[in-house]
Amino acid sequence: MSLQIFDLHNEATSRLGRTFAAITTNTNSDGAIIDTVGYESLEFYLASGTITDGTYTAQIFHGNDPALADGVQLTGEEVLGSAVFTPTADSNETRRIGYVGKKRYVRLRIVSTGVTTGGTIGAIAVLGSPLHGPAAASVS
Repeated sequence: MSLQIFDLHNEATSRLGRTFAAITTNTNSDGAIIDTVGYESLEFYLASGTITDGTYTAQIFHGNDPALADGVQLTGEEVLGSAVFTPTADSNETRRIGYVGKKRYVRLRIVSTGVTTGGTIGAIAVLGSPLHGPAAASVS
């Protein structure tokens, strides 16, 4: 009988996807640009604090320019799942949204609508399936 080993530690690393901060207006809140070089998968994990009003929808943009000057919003098969937060029910909750495209640079955007007082949301980008393992240590 062989022992199955579960090792996420050496198969994934993280980057700050979006600073955990309040969003108090109707706006597009862009996170950090994530360089996917050396990895074959990317998932954004979002967490909310208190959400008093508004709707907060995660979108993913990708491109090959380091500044994402060529950034295009993804839809369809290149996005796995969805991440939406609404008042009261989604305070202090988590969501995740995955990227399966082939561009080098990726960024998370939070689109907030119907906001008067706001909500707090942050995100971690988890890069997985390193081409050369183990995965590199996290860098903030």
